[in-house]
Amino acid sequence: MASLVAYDDSESEAETEPVGSFNASGQKKDSSDGLQPPGQDFASKASGVTEGTALPAKHGSCEDPAGHRLPLVRLWRSDPGSCPSQRLQWPRTEPDVTVPADKPPRPSLWTSHTPAGHVPLAAARFRPVKLSWGTYSSPEPSFCAQTKSETPGKNGSSLQRTRCEDCIVPYTPKRLRQSQALSTEIGKSKDVAAQGPSAGRAPAPLSVAPRVSEFIQPYLDSPYKETTIPRKVLFHLRSHRGPVNSIQWCPVFAKSHMLLSASMDKTFKVWNAVDSGRCLQTYSLHSEAVRAARWSPCGQRILSGGFDFALHLTDLETGTQVFSGQSDFRITTLKFHPKDHSLFVCGGFHPEVKAWDIRTGKVVRSYKATIQQTLDILFLQEGSEFLSSTDASSRDSADRTIIAWDFRSSAKISNQIFHERYTCPSLALHPREPVFLAQTNGNYLALFSAVWPYRMSRRRRYEGHKVEGYAVGCECSPDGDLLVTGSADGRVLLYSFRTASRARTLPGHTEACVGAAFHPVLPSVLATCSWEGDVKIWH
Repeated sequence: MASLVAYDDSESEAETEPVGSFNASGQKKDSSDGLQPPGQDFASKASGVTEGTALPAKHGSCEDPAGHRLPLVRLWRSDPGSCPSQRLQWPRTEPDVTVPADKPPRPSLWTSHTPAGHVPLAAARFRPVKLSWGTYSSPEPSFCAQTKSETPGKNGSSLQRTRCEDCIVPYTPKRLRQSQALSTEIGKSKDVAAQGPSAGRAPAPLSVAPRVSEFIQPYLDSPYKETTIPRKVLFHLRSHRGPVNSIQWCPVFAKSHMLLSASMDKTFKVWNAVDSGRCLQTYSLHSEAVRAARWSPCGQRILSGGFDFALHLTDLETGTQVFSGQSDFRITTLKFHPKDHSLFVCGGFHPEVKAWDIRTGKVVRSYKATIQQTLDILFLQEGSEFLSSTDASSRDSADRTIIAWDFRSSAKISNQIFHERYTCPSLALHPREPVFLAQTNGNYLALFSAVWPYRMSRRRRYEGHKVEGYAVGCECSPDGDLLVTGSADGRVLLYSFRTASRARTLPGHTEACVGAAFHPVLPSVLATCSWEGDVKIWH
């Protein structure tokens, strides 16, 4: 008698079989009245029950009611309702052994050493069918009929039988099928996440309280007092999901509680950074990183430009776009004209700097130089001149590192300003004296005259921080007594403008601090941003 022991692969799923009855000849009759080869009911074998009659030794044939042996495939074709179980058709790992009928069956290796998680087929046949079998992309065995779950359709049937006899497909373990399905789901989630926020979404109107902040109100009617060095963090703003490139307080004093931040996560945000530290609105107008964003001088609009070549001027009160333009290069810097607020200048990954008119939506002037990228722009002399810093740092780059332009004629005023072999990622104008500062990749701040011939001061140099390739920003306090700069190691450094000595070092951030801005009204409030995506408000 063959040792027929039910063995359920621990890596495969249990499947149901119709429970039939035995006839007088020892054959099992299934629910579709078809004959099934004897010896294939494993319920009794799994439980150790020995039958008294001998079983046929061959599994590849079956007897019809007339007593003739028919090949198993021919039996399927003659009676489609009859089919052996799927478990019986896998390649056998043990040879068939004939055991006399009067002796009990010899225990099999699989029953003496049952693997962990083994469930006999007699118990497994009463498990509910898992409907997730069809979701796997692996091929299914095609040499036997399977019972598949089917969603109720026109025929109202929930089960159907499919017979495939012509080919044999290798078995795929359950763990492999699960890993394939999991990788497919992870790939879909990454595709959805890679799309990011929907670009071009119309922003909602900004809900700003009409009243002035109670912290700013006492300072509006009095002259600016001496800047106080901040000591501790007031708010820690962590809503951005990417590095914050720049920050700027609203230039209108009555609305200066609002802070603008532009980020690499394709958004720019407006915060109430004085009263509550809450994000007032998030704008997702760009499909790539927002490298530059600036308040309009009236404080009611925001101009933004990014790596998607797009320019947007958004009205905060209505949420509409007053102006939308498409540049022919990636934008890295934007500046409004200090007198004519309908004009702005933009630069980026291009040898030209271009001036746009918001009223016509067109480029009105171009400023050409033999450079590859414009890093920053700074207006001088009430808008009649402006400076552009570039990425030129070769031996003969003294005529291209910082260039002074005439705004109206697009002519170069001076190209022999900075003679050292360092690039200047940011520029800042002093509020009370005709000088400007240039942040250099030589890890120091250089001081220049803001009138022709724009000479560099050899006596004052602000050192102690690190730049190391980051676009680290710098700024002067409203009274002009202090300078603030970030650092590539996350620190925030404050210098005395007169003596060039270090006034204080703040611990700042865990990653590079790339922006710092003094509040225009409150004498002791400072905002900083970092490459880790957070903004801190100090006081």
